[in-house]
Amino acid sequence: MVNANMIKGSKISLKPIEIKDIPILWNLIYREEMPEFKKWDAPYFPWKRVDYEPYRSVMLERIEQGLDTQWLIMAEDQIIGSVFYYWEYEPTNWMEMGITIYSPDHWNGGFGTEAIKIWTSHLFRRFPDIPRLGYTTWSGNMRMIQVGLKLGMQEEARIRKARSYNGEYYDSVKLGVLREEWEEMYGK
Repeated sequence: MVNANMIKGSKISLKPIEIKDIPILWNLIYREEMPEFKKWDAPYFPWKRVDYEPYRSVMLERIEQGLDTQWLIMAEDQIIGSVFYYWEYEPTNWMEMGITIYSPDHWNGGFGTEAIKIWTSHLFRRFPDIPRLGYTTWSGNMRMIQVGLKLGMQEEARIRKARSYNGEYYDSVKLGVLREEWEEMYGK
């Protein structure tokens, strides 16, 4: 069944999380003690495994409240990741976004690039007052830096040696795009 809010691309679709997705999502995120995706998704922050019932309770509450800050990335009717947004500072319309592709089988296949492109367009349409969108990654995750640059984002900030992982220091890298730049490249 197709969700009415689903946004379709050529490789992936984005859709809001539904109750039936909760066990699958938990399994993708928390089944393993240290999932492979966590080596790239801010590995400098401690990983804390969450038991299913507390996770389910939080997700049910979010769904019941209509919070849709996180959507699922679907490929061939299978959840492969999620995109999200959060307010860095809502009074000034400063919004940030992020993405996680959970399975290494879906890395380097253009799934993340398409998801960020669709998500960025969706957020600019949904929030007409935000002038800019972007995300922060680290210099150890060259794939995420390349995704932003490929889509026309600019490197807006680089905080040198701000992240420590496995005994090495990495830069924190912020990429972003202004609404008018995005609309010039991809339309409204």
